[in-house]
Amino acid sequence: MSSNSRFVPLVLKTDTEPNMNKNLISAAYKSLSLLVVFALLSITSYSQEISRDPAAISAGEALFNANCKTCHRVHQKLVGPALQDVYNRAPSIDWIKSFVKNSAGVIAGGDDYAVKLYNEFNKTQMTAFSSLKDEDIMNVLAYIQAETEKGPEVAKPTAGPAGPQAPTEEGLPAKYLNVILVGMVLILILLLVILGFLVSAMKRFLDQKELSPEDKEVVNSPITFGSITRSPGFIFIVLFLVAALGFKAVVNGLYSIGVQQGYAPKQPIAFSHKIHAGQYEIDCKYCHVGVMKGKSATIPSINICMNCHNQIRQGAVTGEAEIAKLVSAWDSKKPIEWVRIHNLPDLAYFNHSQHVNVAGVECQTCHGPIETMDVVRQHSLLTMGWCIDCHRKTDVNSKGNAYYDKLVELHNKKSKTPMKVEEIGGLECAKCHY
Repeated sequence: MSSNSRFVPLVLKTDTEPNMNKNLISAAYKSLSLLVVFALLSITSYSQEISRDPAAISAGEALFNANCKTCHRVHQKLVGPALQDVYNRAPSIDWIKSFVKNSAGVIAGGDDYAVKLYNEFNKTQMTAFSSLKDEDIMNVLAYIQAETEKGPEVAKPTAGPAGPQAPTEEGLPAKYLNVILVGMVLILILLLVILGFLVSAMKRFLDQKELSPEDKEVVNSPITFGSITRSPGFIFIVLFLVAALGFKAVVNGLYSIGVQQGYAPKQPIAFSHKIHAGQYEIDCKYCHVGVMKGKSATIPSINICMNCHNQIRQGAVTGEAEIAKLVSAWDSKKPIEWVRIHNLPDLAYFNHSQHVNVAGVECQTCHGPIETMDVVRQHSLLTMGWCIDCHRKTDVNSKGNAYYDKLVELHNKKSKTPMKVEEIGGLECAKCHY
């Protein structure tokens, strides 16, 4: 070997090592991605879990009654499907949220399950509840889940409306007048009895005396109907009774001014609360939208009626003509001229939201069993005395309302009885009169 020659080591070049590194890195990325996706799915699944918290169920029940109960029941079909176990039947919780917020959009997108429901229920499209938050929908599902697990009721007891019963008597003034009149009649009868005894005693006394023939004729003259009716005493009694009865009628008439108890006018459309609020159990607050937030409960607009009757344009034989009137008013864009039934004088202030939203007073307390009325009538007196009597007897609803905490604390130190409305200014003039 020449001395100028050099040893050159043999090096084998190969791509195996870099490729192995790349494969390992790629596999690590894939594993990490799978872990991230699994974690996200776990978090999403956890966040979608339906709550069993009583507070969530209670909030869901309120939302269900206000928004869903018009068309749905948990255990039976109504306008829409029964909702029991809907969280398992629907494609997903996210699908339910999307459908509730915009059912028309889900149907228009060609979703198989949505289109099937749409066709099954006579192409009745559900109202979009875009104002409901995801949390609200989850609360509704919590209520539906609780009702699903509870099962349908075997027998629903027929209980009367909650709250104190409205008085049906004529009112305090009439009672007092009747008592006074009866008392006067009893006094007159007593006086007549006393006079009878006096006359009998006088006759016996005079019979023992020596009287002239003329005086004897007067003393022994027979008592006849003619003599009684012509006597001054009888005339006085008749005039007194006529005057008393006339006075009572005038006073009753004065006290009845502005009182329309029993008033039930004919309406332009024969709307039946017995069908809507009774048979279908539609919540009063669904139609009378102002009752929770304003002074007036508001008369429902035709838009609210057509939320259902856009699809329900047929009913019982007696109801088809009335639904036709409703649809005609909707098509002509003319408001329905409902006749007002409950009307307080302008000098009186009454706020529905204060009584319904804050005090929790049921509609039936003042309006009577409205769910049984085909024709609505004024059930209660709605007089000043009727309201004052209610304020004297009704307990303050302080549960869950921090506004009353200090008042309740001070009241409990002085009394063991529940705090009444009159004790927080319920009888002050300025409460109801400006």
